[in-house]
Amino acid sequence: MTERTEVQVRPGVEGDLKALTDIYNHYVRETPITFDTSVFTPEERRPWLLSHPEDGPHLLKVAADADSQEILGYATSSPFRAKPAYMTSVEVTVYLAPHAGGRGIGTLLYKALFESLAAEDVHRAYAGIAQPNEASRRLHERFGFRHVGTYKEVGRKFGRYWDVAWYEKEL
Repeated sequence: MTERTEVQVRPGVEGDLKALTDIYNHYVRETPITFDTSVFTPEERRPWLLSHPEDGPHLLKVAADADSQEILGYATSSPFRAKPAYMTSVEVTVYLAPHAGGRGIGTLLYKALFESLAAEDVHRAYAGIAQPNEASRRLHERFGFRHVGTYKEVGRKFGRYWDVAWYEKEL
């Protein structure tokens, strides 16, 4: 599958939970891209899934193979911070199945996510990118994000410290 037309982007649903958990757990086990250090069961991830309804500013978009319906990745917008004054800001992220990179799926997911966010009362989107991650930097810059700062050695995983570069986009 290399054609973009063979990928369907839609809201995430309960039936996607196992596949979404499997994708996320890959990044927990194998990469510093997330700072979670223990894998999750689908049941443990259910509150996360339910915190992303089909409408509102906190969304979950899923990319699926149009024929097989295999989940290829997902994008979310989540609360930026818990305090009420931050409610018009979101943190966004994309996770792809390990074999799904380099096909434009992240671009399709963000395109759908930002189109949906355009109808919401959201002023800014933020993305934290564990360094180094050139593919994520390019994706975010393609969507108009600009680098606003880097937290040095802010997370420890796999026995070392990692920097996180922060990016911002006006919506």
